[in-house]
Amino acid sequence: MAHVAKKILVTCALPYANGSIHLGHMLEHIQADVWVRYQRMRGHNVNFICADDAHGTPIMLKAQQLGITAEQMIGEMRQEHQADFAGFDISYDNYHSTHSEENRELSALIYTRLKENGFIKNRTISQLYDPEKGMFLPDRFVKGTCPKCKSADQYGDNCEVCGATYSPTELIEPKSVISGATPVMRESEHYFFDLPSFSEMLKAWTRSGALQEQVANKMQEWFDAGLQQWDISRDAPYFGFEIPDAPGKYFYVWLDAPIGYMGSFKNLCNKRSDLNFDDWWKKDSDAELYHFIGKDIVYFHSLFWPAMLEGSGYRKPTNLFVHGYVTVNGAKMSKSRGTFIKANTWLKHFDADSLRYYYTAKLSPRIDDIDLNLEDFVQRVNADIVNKVVNLASRNAGFIAKRFNGELASELADPALYKTFTDAAQSIGEAWEGREFGRAVREIMALADLANRYVDEQAPWVVAKQEGRDADLQAICSMGINLFRVLMTWLKPVLPSLAGRTEAFLNSALTWEGIHQPLLNHKVNTFKALYNRIDMKQVNALVEASKEEVKAIAPGGPMTDDPIADAIGFDDFAKVDMRIALIENAGFVDGSDKLLRLTLDLGGEKRNVFSGIRSAYPDPQALIGRLTVMVANLAPRKMRFGMSEGMVLAAGPGGKEIFLLSPDSGAQPGQRVS
Repeated sequence: MAHVAKKILVTCALPYANGSIHLGHMLEHIQADVWVRYQRMRGHNVNFICADDAHGTPIMLKAQQLGITAEQMIGEMRQEHQADFAGFDISYDNYHSTHSEENRELSALIYTRLKENGFIKNRTISQLYDPEKGMFLPDRFVKGTCPKCKSADQYGDNCEVCGATYSPTELIEPKSVISGATPVMRESEHYFFDLPSFSEMLKAWTRSGALQEQVANKMQEWFDAGLQQWDISRDAPYFGFEIPDAPGKYFYVWLDAPIGYMGSFKNLCNKRSDLNFDDWWKKDSDAELYHFIGKDIVYFHSLFWPAMLEGSGYRKPTNLFVHGYVTVNGAKMSKSRGTFIKANTWLKHFDADSLRYYYTAKLSPRIDDIDLNLEDFVQRVNADIVNKVVNLASRNAGFIAKRFNGELASELADPALYKTFTDAAQSIGEAWEGREFGRAVREIMALADLANRYVDEQAPWVVAKQEGRDADLQAICSMGINLFRVLMTWLKPVLPSLAGRTEAFLNSALTWEGIHQPLLNHKVNTFKALYNRIDMKQVNALVEASKEEVKAIAPGGPMTDDPIADAIGFDDFAKVDMRIALIENAGFVDGSDKLLRLTLDLGGEKRNVFSGIRSAYPDPQALIGRLTVMVANLAPRKMRFGMSEGMVLAAGPGGKEIFLLSPDSGAQPGQRVS
């Protein structure tokens, strides 16, 4: 089936310009790059863009701490980010910054159109103000006690303990994160984007196929709760763009950040005469627009962003491709364990292709988290790339070079087997297209096994020793090299560096359609090692290097992201009343992908407890009838799902490895644990 060339614009979320790129970021950029490279191989007109997200209070404050201007800080960070992405072969057509003239103009234009169309409202609000720093405080720059569950040290917008959301003015005993001062209330006029006006459009758009089902379902929760007007203004001092005709007022970073996609593309159009900005962004554009983003910024991209575009007369995204987070060795990335790994640290110990392959092999179109298990990583790279793919070339190339002066045979030794390979291109192409990356890799590796089985059965090393079988030897080895060529063509989007070395060896470009014409009567170049095995020593060195980097950041001693809490006395510990509990019922919690609702029997007294163990117990029914241990005298906590009346005890690194504590046989519900 012939492909019709499409116009495709692809973006990744804009990395924030106050920190280095790490392996969590790289999941998204690799996923998008593999998809983009595949689309280019199929002849589509693809523009792949990104930029640094360079505005906001955190950047302003960090620059002050460093004693440099915000412009200098974001300039240096942009150079670092670009070097990291280039090191991982991310094939951007343009990498720009939201702190650019193009973005300033587009932000002002979109705001003005929204205002002219009646979608900007202004009203006076009361906000917390830091009297020492002389500035209004963003929600995340206020901490205090949660007004719902009374947990201390919570941010001004939501509680990480009970999940409640609230205004920073509702915090108990609020403190400024910047100065430690007690904020005071001050009034200020702010500008609001009238998001509720777009409710019906957004409801239709989110169910139009433009979102994954999981994302569309999440959107429904926000529709059910009712959309609110969105505060798009911030008061000086603020590092960003000043709002037109509003001195001292600045666009909130999240207004101009997504417009940064347009700004980066406009910058590319200014460099290239063959690109017209309006052709790609006007309402009736025939171009396709895709955003690869993490699940933490779905709200902005699936509600605010399409509403802003609609209200200002621009086209909406064709689709959002949302992915999950990265864990390392089954747990959240940790600075103290050396598993919070920066991109440039990785590249000092491993090549880019290895991580690209491992992530790709695990990715699916769903929003699942991806675990980088470092031991499995070593085994998989060696087993797949080295043993199955590269080995297929190396075990045949020597005979072709020595016995046939690099000349491949004039005919295929096994046309039926070759057809089996080329026929698989349809399914593998569909998998790349549909972001079913794990499936594509599995199918490719199954065929690599088939190719190696062919070579094993034909045993060219035996044939080479037999008189009068030179033609057979040349045919067998040529067949092996042609099968290797097909496999590497399919893997070219994933392994660009290895693909380049392969093309040099084969003396031929790897193209999707090219596999239908095998290399016959063709001279290949002398084979050189295409890929080296990796081992756990490199992993250990990587982890140690990451730990050392953390120490360097904190010269007063090792900085840890999981410090031991302040010491407590034995009397405090003795207050904890642990009891045996029978799990009488267990089920999912609507609106949460982490919690299970447990009904516990304490020997006659029933308790309702929410527990964050869903990832380890996907079938909650299996827990019914089990005994476990709970903290029975923990004060009840109101959550948005209901009241939680205690805590069950569990252990483990997280994810699927969470294990409920189970008492010895013979224990009875309600029995005290000492």
